[in-house]
Amino acid sequence: MSATGTDASVAPPSQRSARPRRGGGLRRLGAARELGVLLALVVLVAVTAASNSRFLSSQSIQDVLLSAAILVVLAVGQTLVVVTRNIDLSVGSVLGLAAFGTGQLMSSAPGTPIPLALLAGLALGAVCGVVNGALIAAARVPALVITLGTLYVFRGVDHSWAAGEQINAADMPRGFLDFGTATLLGVPVLALIAVAVLAVVGSYLGSYRGGRELYAIGSEPTAARLSGIPVGRRVFGAFVVSGTLAGLAGVLHAARFGTVDATVGTGLELQVVAAAVVGGVAIFGGSGTVYGAALGALLLTTIGSSLAVLRVDPFWQQAVVGGLILAAIGLDRLLAARVAGRRGRRVFDGA
Repeated sequence: MSATGTDASVAPPSQRSARPRRGGGLRRLGAARELGVLLALVVLVAVTAASNSRFLSSQSIQDVLLSAAILVVLAVGQTLVVVTRNIDLSVGSVLGLAAFGTGQLMSSAPGTPIPLALLAGLALGAVCGVVNGALIAAARVPALVITLGTLYVFRGVDHSWAAGEQINAADMPRGFLDFGTATLLGVPVLALIAVAVLAVVGSYLGSYRGGRELYAIGSEPTAARLSGIPVGRRVFGAFVVSGTLAGLAGVLHAARFGTVDATVGTGLELQVVAAAVVGGVAIFGGSGTVYGAALGALLLTTIGSSLAVLRVDPFWQQAVVGGLILAAIGLDRLLAARVAGRRGRRVFDGA
């Protein structure tokens, strides 16, 4: 019996090699987006350094890396959620809750080892992530609605716990505060932690079946479910990881700044979403990488530092970030339309 031309398993090798790889166009476009963010970052640093050479001093670079580290950790967790066509608006509140909890722990028990404080923050964040994931899975309500609600719930818990109290750096053990500013070979330890998180999650998304399934869910949830992918379980896991990393970021924030209260992290969720979207993570799901999100976080942090050095009104920082978000979303729609058009032409030509 003769083989048909559409059977990839029996098609001649020349035909199989000529067949376009599914998703290759999106990957190339995503890489182009990340390269564009990197180029914008280089130009921004060059312009700022030309205006004020102290911007490239070792202390200035360390300050930028310290500030970016926390945002990178949050953006990595947010990426896992966004690629599944969801969003987690509660990360700022989870960070605030973990930061205050860490402050309470370290001030009341100064001898607590730093690894134990990190584990406590991770555990608290994971509990918040489980709440988000369980509510989304059980209620089948859009994540935007659920996490908007838990944003206020977690913040309310934080305010109730703090009861108007503020924990100052003087209340923290010296070793914990030193951890927040420590360096290794000139690189802040907090930045190295962010790089480690980035490497682990990036490897999972790119090299493991579970990570690839998250992209499949974001590309077409119905098709993913019909193909046997455990959509609910994967989405639940993404929210748990997002919450866990927000808890880690809370511990890093407490170590970095020392002073914490119930308002820590307010409004931070918008910066986290902005970092992911600007870094090439499609808000409509299915594409983007944690490396792009990290570049987006570094770009946003550098914008803030650059505008301060250039003595530009802080209002313009918010305007620039808003413009970048709008441009990124518009570019996502344009690129998605182009990819869809190419696929349509291939189908038409094949017919």
